[in-house]
Amino acid sequence: MPQPTPFQVFLASFVLAITCATQVSSAAEIDFVKQVRPILSDRCFRCHGPDSGTREAGLRLDERKSAITALDSGETAIIPGKPDESELIKRLLATDHDVVMPPPETGKKVSAAEVATLRQWIAEGANFAAHWSFVPPVKSAVPVTKNRDWSRGVIDQFVLARLEKEGLVPEAEADRAALIRRVTLDLTGLPPTPSEVDAFTSDSRPDAFERVVDRLLSSPAYGERMAVDWLDAARFADTHGFHIDSGRDMTRWREYVIDAFATNLPYDVFTREQLAGDLLPKSDDEKVTHRQLVASGFNRNHMINFEGGAIPAEYHNAYIVDRVSTTSTVFLGLTVACAQCHDHKYDPISHREFYQLYAFFNNVPENGLDGSRGNAAPLLKSPSRIQQVMQESMKSKIAATEKRIAEELAKAIPAGSSLEKVLIEQGATKFTILEGAKASSRGKATFEKLDDGSLRVGGPNAATEIYTIDLDTSSLVSRDMQQQLSALRVEALPDSALQGSGPGRSVNGNIVLTDIELHLLDDAGSPVERLAIATATADFSQETFPASNTIDDNLTTGWAIHPQVGKEHQLTLELVRPIAAKRVRLVLKFESQFAQHQLGRFRVSGTGASYPQLTAEHIAALSKPAPARNQEDATLIHSLMEKLAVSPELRSLQADLQKQKSELAAIDQAIPTTMVMAEMPSPRDTFIKLRGAYDANGEKVTAEVPAALPPLGSDQPRNRLGLANWLTDAQHPLLARVTVNRFWQMFFGIGLVKTSEDFGSQGELPSHPELLDYLAVDFVGADRATERWDVKRLVKQIVLSSTYRQSSRVTPEKLARDPENRLLARGSRFRLQAEFLRDSSLYLSGLLDSNIGGKSVSPYQPAGIWEELASRADGDNWTAQKYKQDHGQDLYRRTMYTFWKRTAPPPTLVTFDAPDRETCTVRRARTNTPLQALVMLNDPTYVEASRQFAARLLSDPSLKNDGERLRLAVKMVTARQAKPLELSILQSVIDYQRSHYAKHADQATKLLAVGESKSPEGLEASELAAWTILCSTLLNTDEAMNR
Repeated sequence: MPQPTPFQVFLASFVLAITCATQVSSAAEIDFVKQVRPILSDRCFRCHGPDSGTREAGLRLDERKSAITALDSGETAIIPGKPDESELIKRLLATDHDVVMPPPETGKKVSAAEVATLRQWIAEGANFAAHWSFVPPVKSAVPVTKNRDWSRGVIDQFVLARLEKEGLVPEAEADRAALIRRVTLDLTGLPPTPSEVDAFTSDSRPDAFERVVDRLLSSPAYGERMAVDWLDAARFADTHGFHIDSGRDMTRWREYVIDAFATNLPYDVFTREQLAGDLLPKSDDEKVTHRQLVASGFNRNHMINFEGGAIPAEYHNAYIVDRVSTTSTVFLGLTVACAQCHDHKYDPISHREFYQLYAFFNNVPENGLDGSRGNAAPLLKSPSRIQQVMQESMKSKIAATEKRIAEELAKAIPAGSSLEKVLIEQGATKFTILEGAKASSRGKATFEKLDDGSLRVGGPNAATEIYTIDLDTSSLVSRDMQQQLSALRVEALPDSALQGSGPGRSVNGNIVLTDIELHLLDDAGSPVERLAIATATADFSQETFPASNTIDDNLTTGWAIHPQVGKEHQLTLELVRPIAAKRVRLVLKFESQFAQHQLGRFRVSGTGASYPQLTAEHIAALSKPAPARNQEDATLIHSLMEKLAVSPELRSLQADLQKQKSELAAIDQAIPTTMVMAEMPSPRDTFIKLRGAYDANGEKVTAEVPAALPPLGSDQPRNRLGLANWLTDAQHPLLARVTVNRFWQMFFGIGLVKTSEDFGSQGELPSHPELLDYLAVDFVGADRATERWDVKRLVKQIVLSSTYRQSSRVTPEKLARDPENRLLARGSRFRLQAEFLRDSSLYLSGLLDSNIGGKSVSPYQPAGIWEELASRADGDNWTAQKYKQDHGQDLYRRTMYTFWKRTAPPPTLVTFDAPDRETCTVRRARTNTPLQALVMLNDPTYVEASRQFAARLLSDPSLKNDGERLRLAVKMVTARQAKPLELSILQSVIDYQRSHYAKHADQATKLLAVGESKSPEGLEASELAAWTILCSTLLNTDEAMNR
């Protein structure tokens, strides 16, 4: 068959284009946003769009002025009203390989129908319009439909109008069992109970479904369900991601998210608190201020590195780039990250504007390399509710004890008393350096004696350590020249040979001295008595690491000095009573979770003074006549007398106070930190990073928003708070749209805009643009006095609609016409996401732990995954290197609390499309693979859940036979009544399994041994095994795994 000539191909294409143009011209006027811009964006913008770096021939087709202006070549791409003279049309129809557009090597083509659309558009004047999502939404008039009976509200009117236009009719409402199961799973992530199903199906009141929805919105599980998707968006995880991927703790921020949804925190407040909670005006309510600070951790959830040899500036830049990308995706729905290295190729976001956004996040007082021991600064101590109660209780006890001490002092120590004279005569305490100290180390460290009497530690640097120092104290005497020891002083000394100049051997120079012992030695050097230490005080203590921790016999607490590293510090230990002691042994223990935090250089001195607390300041204050003493003198003397405990009553009270303070310190020590945002006093300079390289600074820029969006008001600060206020302005075109779309996606499986992460030129157009805009404006609620940015109101509006309530039954016609259900002619049906599959199984089994919040937990997981990933000889020095399975109730917590290691996320969840959370995810993939079936059949969680589900059925005294148990089991899983054929099939399953396990008792024993929970006593093994398989079968049905 002869091949057509190029001229014939051209002629055929031209005739087809003319034909299509004739057809299109008779239709309605071309809509640039819906019909033209998508063609230009996909086929032309890469070379003729916003990116000046790759723009060809100086032509921009995203701007009308450039498109209709003659180029240097003399050609004009678009001549309004004259498509045949427009170079754009000529190039699209060209047959010459070097002339035709798009170039053949791009693999892109413009169809004849699309050429016809472009021709008509040019003929009509080639009018341009701003991209739809950059224009503030407005409430369109609610359409009138032919069917007046179906709609329950505005959502239904818009959906039905589109269906009628497409010649489709909606499905009937789902039956009540399916409806309550759908909405319960959607709002709580858990299935309804049979009693809840029965109550709804028998409720004949017209608002019965609304009552169900209100109950679910008030359920504690609602906040957890809503938080799950936000954890994906915020890239929440329990590890840092980079390097060895060690642990962090952001669980308090996770609790904030759960609580925010549960209490229906207005979404604009939710947004401001997470972007700028640290910059909001301080509230009169400390709890509100604390909540806002915790919320700011949203932009600390990014990955963090502390790898030796890494470049701090490179990773600091990576953190800020991540914040820009995440903030833009979550709140703007734009791929701003595409402008990190060059102008965005499709959207009007320039390279410069990327770094203007970058400037908003470039003022955090953070290090490029940090997090080696958990959370990285800036930090906030954030107690749990129980810890808060414990703190307040202990503070009340301390205040009461201090009041009683003050009362006793007033009675016992009048000004000018003989004690004051004795103190003045003694004078300020002098400590004597103890020569001849002999030191040894459990970890085989070495000790070098320096000329100043100090010891410098070298040699092996163990993760934990104990120093033993034998001291000659024979030279210490009292005021009356009697040999005695009353106090020791340990001086922690800086040294340039140590990291951070010490005084510790850790990577940052800090120490954690967990415990101190002091022993009296005999002449042979053997310990004969442990000496009691009354007080331990220091010139400086790190927050929640007071000196008193060194004498509380608790190795989980200790004395530390960060951030005052690289400086000299003193720790003074006063004995309960002075003792004649010529030789003593000082034991210093460094056994905290913080590796290598032992002293690197120190010196020990002692005194025999009867009152070792006395300083020169004390003597100066005591020497003044009582009338001449000022408030500062009085406070100083009062504090001294408290420490001296000059009466039996005071000594007892002082002991109580010391114990109470140690207990409070232990409570404080146990309080977790959470990473938060903060601002530097003087902002960093921000520069455009040429080609995105961290070390290639270009022009200096300041914080600003993209010019294609509304401007940042002149009354707004140029910081994150100003950015948050700009986002939450009622006229902002994106935030409300993007947010409403993601909630819609939550309940229908796909957003009104399918590409929920991209509302830009390359994203899909909304299926129902007028509905999206109506809901966005309504969500903001600027025209209402109340219920503004009200998430529960929006959710209720969606799930009460007839659109949501439709049956998911699909006809072949509808499936062929609309396979993704974008037109919403039926109820959506999709597989439950990973977390809710596991939660539902645990819930049905009765194992699910319903406690809200708390630490992340480690349920069953195949052995060796973490270890295979990164096995290091020093792995024990870091957290989250070896998987340690939890036990007890922690095995059965809701899946959202599962420990999330970024480089090895929970494998069963990943199998069901959970992300790794290294970066922001606002739309999970949804796949179906054989591995998923293997997980559901064999993972210990699901096997154990099946066993306990079976045990529930067999232990229920109200169930008399197989039929009753089968009917209840089906109802628990599907919410509906079992059909006769289903019961027949299930009965055959149980009969077969019962027979099988009666003959193979060893297999029954093996099956029932899976999982740590105990089965109820009295159940026959073969029977329980048979029903375990039956319950597993039900949990693996398509109906159980979908909603």
